[in-house]
Amino acid sequence: MDIPIDSEKTLEVIERMKLAKIGNYKKWKIIIKKIKNEEPLNPGELEYYTNLTRIYKDSAISSRSKIYHTKLSELDEKPPCISCGKNSDFYCNMNDQYFCTVHVVGHDENEF
Repeated sequence: MDIPIDSEKTLEVIERMKLAKIGNYKKWKIIIKKIKNEEPLNPGELEYYTNLTRIYKDSAISSRSKIYHTKLSELDEKPPCISCGKNSDFYCNMNDQYFCTVHVVGHDENEF
């Protein structure tokens, strides 16, 4: 049995992701359209959404403790690394910054 998503909460989260330029704008647009039209999301769209937002179909927030870095996909915008200016490979949700592979580890004193 599938538990339906909380459409209002899901759309709010996606809009925040778009404003923060996290993820692929075209993918978000497709997902928003499907949610508004009450169409089911395909497995790829659900995976994309959950990987970036950590919110699942029942809209319960999961605190994947100790996981602060999201690897950017080929389709994600890659702003410059905050440390060296090269293309970033990771987004750090602890301090809302982007890092390359070299600088992602050890940039935060709260890291384990």
